[in-house]
Amino acid sequence: PESATMLHANQNESADATSRRSMLLSTAAGAVGAATALMVSPPQPAHARLEAVNRPDLLPTEAGLNVIQTEKFLTSGQAKRLDGMLTNLERDTGFRLRLLCQNYPNTPGLAIRDYWDLGKEGQKDDKYIVLVVDQFGGRGNVLNFNVGDGVKFALPNVFWTRLSGKYGTTFYVRDNGIDLAITNAVEAIVSCLRSEDGFCTSPPDEAQSLRGLGFK
Repeated sequence: PESATMLHANQNESADATSRRSMLLSTAAGAVGAATALMVSPPQPAHARLEAVNRPDLLPTEAGLNVIQTEKFLTSGQAKRLDGMLTNLERDTGFRLRLLCQNYPNTPGLAIRDYWDLGKEGQKDDKYIVLVVDQFGGRGNVLNFNVGDGVKFALPNVFWTRLSGKYGTTFYVRDNGIDLAITNAVEAIVSCLRSEDGFCTSPPDEAQSLRGLGFK
């Protein structure tokens, strides 16, 4: 299976919230076939171990969506816009960015591997990013990333740490809304992968141009 880097950004989370993030990311790792994971910030002691989830019944009936919401953080219009942006990104660059909005345990979990065709044994395409958004009851960083090896040169570990710290904190979500947190995070990733250098260590400024995001 393809290896993947699992990234955490908020070292001040409560033990309960960190336990939820650890299980969520472990589930995401299994969903894309990760054999090993590198924790940027080590998990704190967990009060209880949460069970992995495999719920294909929670997958959308429509095939090929880049954005899945079992917890509706985005409006239909926002989700459609981001879905189109991610389709254009894959077409133009080969990078696959997928977005899952959930509230554990209300998640397809491991079932996303087959739906998105990610991280299967023998698969050579490792240019993927899975962004999993979960509020953890308002106690944790909402942005969680599973990053394939083929993305690490363009967007190294420090990028994901800074991106989560900029848009994923409870303070940012409280002041701006979770929909804006998701939108800004996705646009930052897309802008970096489309940039002339094709490399970022920090998220770019907000208000990216439509052309820079892949819209004509």
